[in-house]
Amino acid sequence: MREITLRQIEVIRAVLLRGTINGAAEHLGVSSPGISRLVKHTEESLGIRLFERRAGLFVPSVEAGKVFDQIREVYKGVENLQSALGSLQKGEDVRLAFASAPSVAQFIAARALRSIRKRYPDLFIDLNILKIEETLDYLLLERGEFVIMSSPVNNPGTENTELAIGRVVAILPEDHPLAEKKQISVHDLADQPLIGVEPSDPYGAKIARPFEEAGIPLRHSMRGRFAQTVVSLVRHGLGVALIDEFSVAEVYMPGLVRRPLVEDVSVTIYVVTKKGRILSNFAEFGIRQFQKELTEAHLHWS
Repeated sequence: MREITLRQIEVIRAVLLRGTINGAAEHLGVSSPGISRLVKHTEESLGIRLFERRAGLFVPSVEAGKVFDQIREVYKGVENLQSALGSLQKGEDVRLAFASAPSVAQFIAARALRSIRKRYPDLFIDLNILKIEETLDYLLLERGEFVIMSSPVNNPGTENTELAIGRVVAILPEDHPLAEKKQISVHDLADQPLIGVEPSDPYGAKIARPFEEAGIPLRHSMRGRFAQTVVSLVRHGLGVALIDEFSVAEVYMPGLVRRPLVEDVSVTIYVVTKKGRILSNFAEFGIRQFQKELTEAHLHWS
């Protein structure tokens, strides 16, 4: 006995639903003669009468009742599959976990997440804020799929991919005398109360470099562990600071003035992943959104 094909099942179901050849053809968007020939061919090849013809209508034959029961089950499975695919496309019942350095998380992450949410409206998102020394455990223990960091993680078990390069800028209280300048040099900041990050920290070392290269002793009046802390301290008039442009990539920052730095200093942002781990579509899409927002960060304040 010949096996029945998926196309034959589709046509039989269409005739079952609509009751006529013309109706089935309309349902499937094909010609009526093609449907008629396929129904006849199916009955002949299977040696089974599937339909009885009554006053122009195609009525399921009694002997084929079990066949139609199975066809209904097949299509129920197809509908369940379509439902599952639809849920997956929207991000239903799935999770995206990743982490970010505080500097990127403050403004860039929110804009990237807005795009991710638009693409996957039902996706559960777990965003963690990490220090660089916490990154390795987070990735190797697979607590999340990727980490956005301002320094590479040098370990054989991880891979670092450059996403964007941003400038280091000067930030000052809006009523500061230097706020009138279009550009700020580290020489302008030499006698100012300087707020910074510990130079032994990879991020702090980058921010300290222009002072060292200019031969200016680095004297912090106070330090903050994270970029958000530094921004807050400057906003409240407690000093001035150098910081990466991603940490201040917002249109409105009341109480704060941002100025380009004369000295050419940059910060590179990396996405760090566990070596060999295959990322989900959600993670790959998320990384692309982070790269887009990082690349366009300067548009939000320049």
